[in-house]
Amino acid sequence: MTFNSTFVRPAKFYLAGFYNMPHDKYYYVFLCFVYIMTVLGNGFLLSVIYLVKTLHTPKYIIVFNLAFTDLCGSTALIPKLLDTFLFNRRYIVYEACLTYMFFVLLFGGLQSWTLVTMAYDRLIAICFPLSYHSIITTKSIVAILLSSWIILIAVIAILAVFINRLSFCASIEIKTFFCDHGPIYQLACNDISYSYNMAAVALILIICIPLIIISGSYVCISIALARTTSREERLRALKTCTSHLILVALFFLPFVGTNIAVLTSYIHPNARNINSSLTYTVPPLLNPIIYSLKTEEVRNAIRRLCKRDKLNQIAMKS
Repeated sequence: MTFNSTFVRPAKFYLAGFYNMPHDKYYYVFLCFVYIMTVLGNGFLLSVIYLVKTLHTPKYIIVFNLAFTDLCGSTALIPKLLDTFLFNRRYIVYEACLTYMFFVLLFGGLQSWTLVTMAYDRLIAICFPLSYHSIITTKSIVAILLSSWIILIAVIAILAVFINRLSFCASIEIKTFFCDHGPIYQLACNDISYSYNMAAVALILIICIPLIIISGSYVCISIALARTTSREERLRALKTCTSHLILVALFFLPFVGTNIAVLTSYIHPNARNINSSLTYTVPPLLNPIIYSLKTEEVRNAIRRLCKRDKLNQIAMKS
């Protein structure tokens, strides 16, 4: 323990997640596979968007931001998780733990608000098609995404600052698979009201407000489509929303479902940790697959890249 003025801080925390879990090595190997495929998939999507100029549009700036935050979020979480549990290095230095928490929560929040920005894009495209190009501009989308980065960095930094104002007099055992905010501040032996209130603010900001905005957007979209007489136009509009709705379901449903289950019934800690870890790791794996396979523009862009490579190879041989 170290004493900093009136605060008692441990030198290290102990991550107690996945305790005594049978065949746990197989799960860690699976997470390793998930991380490799996440890096390859998101890296590929980022490269396609960067290299193909026809994808340099506001819509694909949002997709680029999602792929980037997915890549960074998985990199912040999975390698350290594997190092902790696969190699049994469960002790983590206090400062490293706060840094770990900051980046995992930051990129999770950014993924949430990127999905909100996508919903806004679809709302304008379907409800105000004639004004789409004047409203959804590169400047406006960059401003929205930059604002979400700044706000979330500030909020997560405040979470970390309030953790730093706590004293840890007894247990240093964090009963989860990473340095999550709730399990950390609940170990404190002094007043945790500021941390509790900030946790509520973060939950509202990262989960509740995005869900409300996305739900409201699709209510407006449904009303607009109900007024459309042509069945073909409705199907075409719905097709453009399919990929986004799948991403929203992948991100929010596991998180909401796991927390409802925890509140309403008993879940074994290992089962809860597995559910939570999959909630953090599987959506970043599937997001680029959905956008590569479901979106015609990306498929066409990939074909153009392949043709360009073939032409370059022919030119070099000749």
